[in-house]
Amino acid sequence: MAKRVGFATRLGAIAAAVGSAVGLGNIWRFPFEAGQNGGGAFILVYIGCIIVMGIPVILSEFIIGRSTHSNMKAALRKLSPGKPYYLFSYICILGSFVVIGFYSVVCGWIIEYLYQAALGNLSGHTPQEYSDMFSALVANPWRCVGWTVLFLVINFMVMSRGIAKGIERVASIMMPLLFVILLIFCVKSLLMPGAGEGLRFLFYPDFSELTWRGVLDAFGQAFLSLSIGISCLVTYSSYFKDNSSLTKDAATVAALDTLVAILSGVMIFPAVFSFGVEPTAGPRLIFEVLPGIFQQMTGGYVWALLFFLLVFFASLTSTISLSEIPITFMIEEHKTSRMVAILWTAMFTLVLAVLAALSFNVLDDVKVFGKSIFDAMDYSASNIFMLLGGLFTAVYVGWILDRKVIRDQLSNNGRLKGAMEPYLIFCLRYVAPVSILFIFLYLSGIL
Repeated sequence: MAKRVGFATRLGAIAAAVGSAVGLGNIWRFPFEAGQNGGGAFILVYIGCIIVMGIPVILSEFIIGRSTHSNMKAALRKLSPGKPYYLFSYICILGSFVVIGFYSVVCGWIIEYLYQAALGNLSGHTPQEYSDMFSALVANPWRCVGWTVLFLVINFMVMSRGIAKGIERVASIMMPLLFVILLIFCVKSLLMPGAGEGLRFLFYPDFSELTWRGVLDAFGQAFLSLSIGISCLVTYSSYFKDNSSLTKDAATVAALDTLVAILSGVMIFPAVFSFGVEPTAGPRLIFEVLPGIFQQMTGGYVWALLFFLLVFFASLTSTISLSEIPITFMIEEHKTSRMVAILWTAMFTLVLAVLAALSFNVLDDVKVFGKSIFDAMDYSASNIFMLLGGLFTAVYVGWILDRKVIRDQLSNNGRLKGAMEPYLIFCLRYVAPVSILFIFLYLSGIL
């Protein structure tokens, strides 16, 4: 059997893991959630959520992946032989397809706007015209599907290059560039008139505005932002070298992901307040509000181009990690070549993505449990697959997995101090499951 190829460097492995976590949620959801839920108060709770739930669940995925150097199914078979836990891997694979399906549509929109920014077509419009421009895009099936397909082609071209030459190389280039562009935007925003009001909206710790719903929003944002629950990090960590510190790696991934979210707020809200625009979140922020702000800036053409390049980097590194889940599974479980695995994954992903893209136009009357196809995929990915996956991972590592495996992975077989073990077990057994249960009840509308 050919030797399993892994990441060539620790830096490349971290860049890939951070790229998996950093996505559109950091840019279009976190800043608005923080501003609406007490600013600095929300951010403090969010950081607490990262410490007591995010890092422990990341570590649990790292432990499963690196201890076996296998895909999720094979890993669970190795760690619990004769037990049916491996069946959970099929939920992870299905979840990854669902996420890529609707996420690729949004990524297609980003390419369209990157193209329009390059042509200089995002300047000289009224707010209503920006709204109409986005509506026209999603209503056009050919444009929607075409840009989605182009994004998937780019995604799978990267995957075809393999782990070191594809995923690692792209992440090692795109993630530093993402941070550079983000910092440039932050400096630009901070120099604008009225920047202080935007920073106050984001950072002032107003605990009177932080309700229990806001606390649950912080837990949910922390969970979803880190892309935990559908074995992305299990798959990536299976390619980690045995001499890296999993504790440091998990903390680094969580810290950089949080930094991107906070810097996104610094980038967006001083500009929003400087130009007197109403703070908002979601697709409207990226495709309707921000283009209008860029055109009012000196050098607006460059700022628009840089911004959509930034969100393209964030989206591509996320879909790459999601795609690797079924690809690694097929290679190791069905003994296919990497190219065959990529082709099968691409075809199945394409079907879901096209259905999601058409749900805004041709298939807009098709409903799944009262939701459009796109919204149903978005809802099930965030509220079912990721939460169920996170709950399983926390319970499995916290209650079922042999403690010796945990101890050996945290200490690199005794070469490092394993002081995190008691804290990790406590968080995985009690804090993470209870938190995830409350998030599920909240997002389901029960609380």
